Amino acid sequence: MPFDEIDILDILPQRPPFVMIGKLLHVDERVTRTSLLVCDDNIFCEHGQLTESGVIENIAQTCAARMGYINKYVSNDTVKLGFIGSIRNMEIVRLPLTGETLVTQIDVQEEIFRMTLVYATVRVEDELIASSEMKISITDIERQENE
Repeated sequence: MPFDEIDILDILPQRPPFVMIGKLLHVDERVTRTSLLVCDDNIFCEHGQLTESGVIENIAQTCAARMGYINKYVSNDTVKLGFIGSIRNMEIVRLPLTGETLVTQIDVQEEIFRMTLVYATVRVEDELIASSEMKISITDIERQENE
């Protein structure tokens, strides 16, 4: 299925207003990219900017989109819940402004059992605005369809 035809809510465990990605742009074995148009009504926006928590959640949900895509479209399984295990070397150069589009990329560094270590970058056009390492743990808990 082409990525632009995927409803992001089909592969994420999160539900509005807590959805921090807009589109899935790319998934392969190692790299996942998503985009998000930062809007004033975003739950993590304050004073015309996406907060640090919003940037972190955007990275985590890019990881969730990767696993949701793999579960639903590769493994023909259900979307599972995941949790942030750790965040290291977080650097936020600047906060994104409303009206800007983030492109977030995660590069899988290592996968062991249900733990995935990624290196993440967040860009606005060609400008790197944030980077981090993140460990994500995937559970066996299925997303509730009515959530």
